[in-house]
Amino acid sequence: MKSQPQKQFVPLEQENRPTVETAAAAHYLHLAPQTLRIYACRENGPIRPRRIQGSSKLHWATDDIRRLLGVEAAQ
Repeated sequence: MKSQPQKQFVPLEQENRPTVETAAAAHYLHLAPQTLRIYACRENGPIRPRRIQGSSKLHWATDDIRRLLGVEAAQ
């Protein structure tokens, strides 16, 4: 059985997008993506997602993730 290739993420300090998709946010927060989806549904997580153009796609603010983890952005 073939395994799925692991997606590579840039270090959080170097991430320059204003928001990241659920998979990236889960990677940075060391959580399962489903945990973030549950936070979004229940609206009780430490950070809140942004819905992209009213769709069900969730994006998470990079600054919120940095703030939560105490990480500074690279200059």
